[in-house]
Amino acid sequence: MLPPQHTKTRTRHSTDSQGLCSPCQFNKGSRYIPPLIWGKSGHIQTALYGKMGRVRSPHPYGHRKFITMSDGATSTFDLFEPLAEHCVGDDITMVICPGIANHSEKQYIRTFVDYAQKNGYRCAVLNHLGALPNIELTSPRMFTYGCTWEFGAMVNYIKKTYPLTQLVVVGFSLGGNIVCKYLGETQANQEKVLCCVSVCQGYSALRAQETFMQWDQCRRFYNFLMADNMKKIILSHRQALFGDHVKKPQSLEDTDLSRLYTATSLMQIDDNVMRKFHGYNSLKEYYEEESCMRYLHRIYVPLMLVNAADDPLVHESLLAIPKSLSEKRENVMFVLPLHGGHLGFFEGSVLFPEPLTWMDKLVVEYANAICQWERNKSQCSDTELVEADLE
Repeated sequence: MLPPQHTKTRTRHSTDSQGLCSPCQFNKGSRYIPPLIWGKSGHIQTALYGKMGRVRSPHPYGHRKFITMSDGATSTFDLFEPLAEHCVGDDITMVICPGIANHSEKQYIRTFVDYAQKNGYRCAVLNHLGALPNIELTSPRMFTYGCTWEFGAMVNYIKKTYPLTQLVVVGFSLGGNIVCKYLGETQANQEKVLCCVSVCQGYSALRAQETFMQWDQCRRFYNFLMADNMKKIILSHRQALFGDHVKKPQSLEDTDLSRLYTATSLMQIDDNVMRKFHGYNSLKEYYEEESCMRYLHRIYVPLMLVNAADDPLVHESLLAIPKSLSEKRENVMFVLPLHGGHLGFFEGSVLFPEPLTWMDKLVVEYANAICQWERNKSQCSDTELVEADLE
């Protein structure tokens, strides 16, 4: 085991002894030092994230965009322009996918966006379909574990509107699954992408479902809380999803609504409702097809996968997936601090946490390093061309 302040990492390597064209010289000295009194408890970190989100969260100003999907659904995302020039002077956009049932107004998203803006990044944040309380559903469908349609529509909008921009893809928790699956679905989705960062995802819903029903680390309790929140969101859209005028999926029956009321786990909700939005015949098929694990090996851009060893939602057995991938693929870095909980990673000397977390700084630092590496590669190529012409 490493000391608490350390992280386990894998980086790409350079072949240039001069350092001019060295790839991501990512600062492995970015150690996570949790708050002294409570920071080493994954439960407290997770509870603080779940209850407060962040401390003294800023309110970045953005514009809400609406996209009509082919099935009539209305997807929304918020666009935030950079507040400073980027360190390499280029136009860079972070396309961000939040966690389960989250959106751009969540405090941890606002904190990260504000920090990214101040570091020269434009930010586009997906609002999961059905997650915003003031946006009605316009089709009998809401977000699911691995549906990439809305995220893909947002990315395509950014590419079309800003043809010169390059992309940094960021996903938190469930959003990490979506962005990794999106990139791996087709090679074209990786065009203009500089790198991808996934934070605190579980990689395989099929493997995770068994651990989520265990009381170890109170996962069954967390499962109940998240299921209760999902029920509230689904029932708030009951008319759009289950109304008599709605053309529902053939497999979705009225009895599924009654089962929803009594569901006490995410798996029950997924089996009775969510999988049927996309026509899956079984929960096993739904989890297999919607998990990013089968797509990770198709990602060729630099990829940083971040988890915390004390995350009570992600069983340690699931961490073998990113660990094995990072050992086989040179473009993959796996970062595993011993503490941080689920999307916590709070910093602070003793008792009170700082507004900005280690996670926020890590993602931006990694993105900056990749941007600088790409700039150095371009300079190196130009130098080689000049030398070839002189010869």
